[in-house]
Amino acid sequence: MTHTTSGTLTTPDGTHIAHRDHHPAGTPTTTFLLLHGLAGHQGEWDTLAARLSADGHRVVTYDARGHGASTRTPPTTTRAAHVQDALTLIEELGLAPVTLLGQSLGGHTAMLLAASHPHLVRSLILIEAGPAGPAPDLPAQIAAWLDGWPTPFKSLEEAEAFLGHEAWTRTLVQREDGWHPAWDRTTIVASVAELATTAYWEEWSRITCPMLLIQGEHGTMRPGEPAEMLTHRPDTRLIRIPDAAHDVHLDQPARLHEAIAAFLSD
Repeated sequence: MTHTTSGTLTTPDGTHIAHRDHHPAGTPTTTFLLLHGLAGHQGEWDTLAARLSADGHRVVTYDARGHGASTRTPPTTTRAAHVQDALTLIEELGLAPVTLLGQSLGGHTAMLLAASHPHLVRSLILIEAGPAGPAPDLPAQIAAWLDGWPTPFKSLEEAEAFLGHEAWTRTLVQREDGWHPAWDRTTIVASVAELATTAYWEEWSRITCPMLLIQGEHGTMRPGEPAEMLTHRPDTRLIRIPDAAHDVHLDQPARLHEAIAAFLSD
């Protein structure tokens, strides 16, 4: 039986971070911190978190700053601020040594944390995330993606049909004219500003813990990026999940769970 508690903690810059802590009965085998991607929320992890908890692991999820139930417009959205949020969770909830599992921008945060605080991290699992850059067009691409949402949605069914997964509809807010995103556009676009100008190969090369890189068969990583990641760190395990795009955890949660379980068993 898993016991789940919800809470909110405050980071050094005053940002409130909403989180959920799934405790298994007995002593956990592994402690996970799960980090979602841009414009997402912690509920995306529900299916995988349930599977990991059933295996006897402790699983903590949270809404990144500017996302979900966390502070909607935080004072800053830098990469360092995102890393500090994860660090605050690890320290205040006593998660170390922790296995970091992050998708997309959350994976990038997890990678930077593993590079800067190796003593806190047992292992690192990246889903559709890596150190490549710079990407000058990224902020404009993200802005165009957000602006392309045909909001307000008339119904949650319409929203799910457009967004692709039910999980993406859970943070929509209902108003008189329909369903609207809860995020602040400026905050979301600003969250990728540093990725437009910076590559992070040095940080990737500094990581010392065991690493698993998971790609979706139809994902959006740069061509050649996974191969270059293995060139820098040949001990990294790479797995490609069939019939999955960028949101591997939503497209193929069972296959993702199998890949994680195999990685842990080694």
